[in-house]
Amino acid sequence: MNTLALAIGIIFGLAALGGAIGNSLVISRTIEGVARQPEARGSLMGLMLLGVGLVEAVPIIAVAVGFILYSQM
Repeated sequence: MNTLALAIGIIFGLAALGGAIGNSLVISRTIEGVARQPEARGSLMGLMLLGVGLVEAVPIIAVAVGFILYSQM
């Protein structure tokens, strides 16, 4: 039971870390793109929001898996 609790903690921690790194990469690349081509800001922002949504899907799935494992404790 202790190893399952440790696994759940690692899942939550890595999901948060991965989401933070992914979001920072997507947003920084969007800022670079807007700095290079200010006229493309609208389309880049739309793509950024789509990318952030896709990046956030993985941590949400990881948290769901963690709660499923928690229910088996």
